[in-house]
Amino acid sequence: MGWLLILILAAIVLIGLWKLGRFDRAALQVLGAALLVAMAGYAWQGSPGLSGKPVPPPVRKALPDSAFADTREDMLGRFDSASAWLTMAESYQREGDTRGGAEIIQSALKKSPNDPDLWVGLGNALVIHGGGMMTPSAELAFQRAAKIAPEHPGPKFFFGLALAQGGKFDEAERLWRGLLQTAPATVSWRPMVEERLAMLGQARAASAAGMAVPGIQQP
Repeated sequence: MGWLLILILAAIVLIGLWKLGRFDRAALQVLGAALLVAMAGYAWQGSPGLSGKPVPPPVRKALPDSAFADTREDMLGRFDSASAWLTMAESYQREGDTRGGAEIIQSALKKSPNDPDLWVGLGNALVIHGGGMMTPSAELAFQRAAKIAPEHPGPKFFFGLALAQGGKFDEAERLWRGLLQTAPATVSWRPMVEERLAMLGQARAASAAGMAVPGIQQP
């Protein structure tokens, strides 16, 4: 079939040259040289005798909801455009498509580049895509969110959560304690931070024993 396709292509070019009035000796020489190069390349690299081997699509492993997904609405809200984008990204992550989840949020940021919730979501998505580890790009996303909204508790809380998921308990504790120092005693999200701080002690012990603590070490 490979040789037949080459001959058919040569015939098509010949007909095209004839219709364009370029059917002369020089054109034939160029066509002949090109045909010889194509045939030589095919004879060298082609393997027409091999059977076809279709490549199956990659198998994705379904993932449970992340700690971010479980607490996001309580900290960031649920009735805005950012929430809709983050919900969509989480559906990709749930199916194991962590790259797609991050790309969804990146698309949203092109439309709303100054939305701190989207930057927090991107940081979390990049942590998930990195297998639960804090990458430089994920850290940059959390820092961008904090810069846009320095008084918003979300960037610091979720940055600390991502750090804790990666085993950086001391850094997470420092962030969360600093957050509580500036938080009013009656603010709605204060118990959430206090609960995570209490869980850090459990997480330290569980990490030494090779176990996971829900809400802390779940990527």
